[in-house]
Amino acid sequence: MHKAFLLSLFTTVAATSPVSSQSMSPMRGEIRSVADSFALRVHPRNPYKHRINVAVRVYDADFRPIDANVTPSVITLGAGGSRSVLVVVRFDGARKRRVRVCTESVPFSDKGFGIKAQVCGKFIAYRF
Repeated sequence: MHKAFLLSLFTTVAATSPVSSQSMSPMRGEIRSVADSFALRVHPRNPYKHRINVAVRVYDADFRPIDANVTPSVITLGAGGSRSVLVVVRFDGARKRRVRVCTESVPFSDKGFGIKAQVCGKFIAYRF
């Protein structure tokens, strides 16, 4: 009986699981700037048939959080929706800066469970 229950649970989860996954574009980029900061625009996308909350966060090349201006930083995406997000990062005196911009799902607080997904793009910026 226990095996039958697990098999039925697995079948139900497999049948209801989406085959698409959260995405973001672009996933790579090279930026050239004459200012002390650089800007890039990313587009998180929701492939699911239900709304999701996402946060856009910026990390260095080793996935340590860095200070960046992200507008808007947390958004709700409707089913199949996408939205443009502006990211501005300072060079902090460096001539070259490698960053990872990540779209991270934020579980709804009114749900009993949630899965946190993270999709990251790699970007390199050069200051002239």
